[in-house]
Amino acid sequence: MDRRKDEISPTSGLQIPLINPHNHKTNHFPFLCSLIASMASILVGYDIGVMSGAAIFIKEDFKISDVQVEVLVGIINLYSILAAAAAGRTSDRIGRRYTIVLAAGFFFVGAILMGFAPNYAFLMFGRFFAGAGIGYAPLAASVYTAEISSASSRGSLFTLQEVLINLGILLGYVSNYAFSKLPVHLGWRFMLGIGLVPSVFLAALVILVMPESPRWLIMQGRVGEAKQVLIKTSDSIEESLHRLVDIKNAVGIPPTCENDIGHVPKLSIHGSGIWKELFLHPTPAVRHIIITVVGLHFFLEATGTDAVLLYSPRIFEKAGITSPDEKLLATVGVGLTKTVFVLIATVLFDRIGRRPLVLASIGGQAISLMVLGTGLTIMEKSEERMRWAVGMCVATVLSDVAFYSIGMGPMGFVSSEYFPLKLRAQGMSVGVMVNRLVGAIVTMTFLSLYSAITIGGAFFLYAAVALLALVFFYVVLPETYGMNLESVEGVFGNLNWKSS
Repeated sequence: MDRRKDEISPTSGLQIPLINPHNHKTNHFPFLCSLIASMASILVGYDIGVMSGAAIFIKEDFKISDVQVEVLVGIINLYSILAAAAAGRTSDRIGRRYTIVLAAGFFFVGAILMGFAPNYAFLMFGRFFAGAGIGYAPLAASVYTAEISSASSRGSLFTLQEVLINLGILLGYVSNYAFSKLPVHLGWRFMLGIGLVPSVFLAALVILVMPESPRWLIMQGRVGEAKQVLIKTSDSIEESLHRLVDIKNAVGIPPTCENDIGHVPKLSIHGSGIWKELFLHPTPAVRHIIITVVGLHFFLEATGTDAVLLYSPRIFEKAGITSPDEKLLATVGVGLTKTVFVLIATVLFDRIGRRPLVLASIGGQAISLMVLGTGLTIMEKSEERMRWAVGMCVATVLSDVAFYSIGMGPMGFVSSEYFPLKLRAQGMSVGVMVNRLVGAIVTMTFLSLYSAITIGGAFFLYAAVALLALVFFYVVLPETYGMNLESVEGVFGNLNWKSS
């Protein structure tokens, strides 16, 4: 039986299917809203992609060392941890919508400061604002997407963020190539400063087009407004009423409460109570969710994906590609590969499901990283350039990012569906903080790591982490695709979930 078509809400008891009959017209407005929210990810991806090439020119212009380059590239992750720690509470206080606008503002200020930076210290100051945007944007966008979409399309809409991150990375690589012909002191400034344009565009679209999340509105007691948003974002009136009843039950509003026009008491979503429910006195389901989300975000970064993206020109140089233009073009190939495979994931997440894609993704990464480590080791020990080894290294870099993009990458955003409504924003902030902390460690140590254990050894280490991740996901990750958002929590905390 197809659970997506026949599942009935356990809370409402209403016999309304989660997916509309074929004679109902599909509502594309939730796609538009999720697309706009996910546009913040273009800015996140652009910063990742553009810095891989800009760092080469910044090093030449400011005469800085490799260690300073590592700090410049990786410090943004530490900055984003501070922002992520505040982003969950901010999202609960001012709403998902205005948190995305705030993130766009941080990117705008960061782009201006970095573009006009007169020295290394001022550039680091600009990186702080860009880091704040990276801490705020993915969390707010993923929570908003979870709360605006229906069960039938939620997985595909989550992948929009990864699609647009990859588009941003690709645009960053293209920007590197386009502005590399300018004088050194101007090229990298254009690369970093041009990011202010999409930040203004994003803020305008969010304010003019996007409604607030209906689930956040209900937590604020604004049931009437939430009902109107649900009508706009559902395929039918029946589905909107079904979703409204489920959300009201999730926040403890009696189903018989007819106060849909005015306000009902506001749900407390601030303070230490949330953290107690997450860490001090979690239910078995919440404990399972926290373990899954923290582990997921740890392994997303610990397998070295950010190192591949940010240092791809150096990796290709070690692989035997010495021409600057060829290195930048190969890096553009990385961006294209990521974009193509995350588009494939967009189709598969609501057809195959989350669990098979994640297991295939991390398994493929483990194999790719082992072969890449072998190829780089051969190149290091060889005194001549072997074309087959160069080809193997390039191919395995591309296969690593392809496998990452088809499963692991989108799952960072999908994980926001795991948390119950009251814990969602601040629970996701924990995941983002872990993600950014591990990302900072990886990006700020990669050059030193491969100097200590060789570049091939570094990728053997990442391959070992990927194998550990494969075991972790096989043991703890349940399947949640096609489920009503308010029903997802019930899959966790059950020792027999794999057989259910």
